[in-house]
Amino acid sequence: MANSAINPTPEFKEKKSVKIAIWAFTAVVFLLVTLMGSKDFPRPDEAPEFTKALPTVNAIINFSCFITLIFSFIMIKKKNVVMHMRLNTFAMVLSVFFLLSYVLYHVTNKETSYDGDLVVIYYFILATHIVLSGISLPFILFSYYRAFIGDIKGHKKIVKWAYPVWLYVALTGPIVYLMLSPYYGH
Repeated sequence: MANSAINPTPEFKEKKSVKIAIWAFTAVVFLLVTLMGSKDFPRPDEAPEFTKALPTVNAIINFSCFITLIFSFIMIKKKNVVMHMRLNTFAMVLSVFFLLSYVLYHVTNKETSYDGDLVVIYYFILATHIVLSGISLPFILFSYYRAFIGDIKGHKKIVKWAYPVWLYVALTGPIVYLMLSPYYGH
């Protein structure tokens, strides 16, 4: 199987409609996460029982994304472009499932507060996780899109910083979960 699945051409067109869609999606996600973080956000009095397992599911999805991104990096270093593309697509799919599961949990369950001894460390990790996930989202989408249209130079330019940030976010999500897990209302 050839590793030259992408045929970068000097001329590529980044469609304006895709740019608008990426920024609109980012804005919707940001707005939704902000609203869900509000104490006034309407939630049911009793969360559906199955949703109580979603924080664990989210941590597993996040860690799976982290591992997938590591293997994707290894594949591109070995010049296995096809596997790199497949792994990145899988990481994107995992991220979509994570986002859906995350939203479902947070619209149905009350916020859980951390009450441990490592409160400063916990809130530092949580704050950086939240801020970096919000900042990196459009750039992850743009880098994926640029690779998709064959703009490998543009893709590389973005992933130089977006990739380590995505890795950090994918790893700190499970760390936040592990630190918070004793306080979930099981």
